[in-house]
Amino acid sequence: MSDILVLVEHAEGEVKKVTLELLTLARSLGTPAAVWAGPGITAEAKARLAEYGAEKIYVAGSADIVDHVVAPKAELLAQLVAGKSAAAVLVAATAEGKEVAGRLAVKTDSGVITDAVGLSEGFVADQSIFGGGVNVHSRVRKGTPIIAVRPNSTAPVPAAGAGAEEEVAVELSDVAKAARVVERVKQEKGARPELTEAAIVVSGGRGVGSAENFSVIEGLADALGAAVGASRAATDAGWYPHQFQVGQTGKTVSPQLYIAAGISGAIQHRAGMQTAKTIVAINKDPEAPIFELADYGVVGDLHQVVPQLTEEIDKRK
Repeated sequence: MSDILVLVEHAEGEVKKVTLELLTLARSLGTPAAVWAGPGITAEAKARLAEYGAEKIYVAGSADIVDHVVAPKAELLAQLVAGKSAAAVLVAATAEGKEVAGRLAVKTDSGVITDAVGLSEGFVADQSIFGGGVNVHSRVRKGTPIIAVRPNSTAPVPAAGAGAEEEVAVELSDVAKAARVVERVKQEKGARPELTEAAIVVSGGRGVGSAENFSVIEGLADALGAAVGASRAATDAGWYPHQFQVGQTGKTVSPQLYIAAGISGAIQHRAGMQTAKTIVAINKDPEAPIFELADYGVVGDLHQVVPQLTEEIDKRK
């Protein structure tokens, strides 16, 4: 059976959760083969990849791959697609992952699907398009299917693979080396999970009322071990940093649980969160559009409901 290449998302030698999700998906469709781009692979990382089904681990350890911007990863994958007769390529639907997918599609003359939230036999992808207004099934009809899958859209399930390591040398073109990374600034990691990878997200909107009042949203998030999100209205007002915006012009999330507090549910916001498995809405307006999307709704003032909810959760710890 042909390899299904999975581009590994990693940081400081640690495999990110989305990669385990991709391996789980790949396992249901063929033979998963993890692709580690750049230096820094560890014995623990190899064991983690094998634990979730990687039969092969292609390691391209050249520092050149990460010292230049995006293009080297596309060239590495293009080389593997040709050399290993890959059945498909799966990447995470992050900003970088989608750019890699687009570049790879051009290099291999293949079709590309982005923001998939599910895959079935024949590499048929489930997608939510037109700002979340339409759900479709899509399939690549030309070349090698290249599919970017949203984080948290699949539950990672361990199933041991062989994890056979193979070193890969890649010859980078001058074009791929045109843009160089000249400096890296390490962002201090907070206690909360990263927004796009979090299993639970608590978001606040215009109804929060002020930057100071976002402490109510943060309190509930901390009680649940969740990430904090915000609507565009809240970030535009300066109440919360823009990197936490959820929506069509912000980040797309697909958590197991999404709590929207004081968010009306405009299409711009819905496009970024409607693939969440369970959606809970808290809004004092019973006609708010968010209730059309919610699995559970609470009509009430978030400044009364959210603190009570936080208190009840804390009691059960």
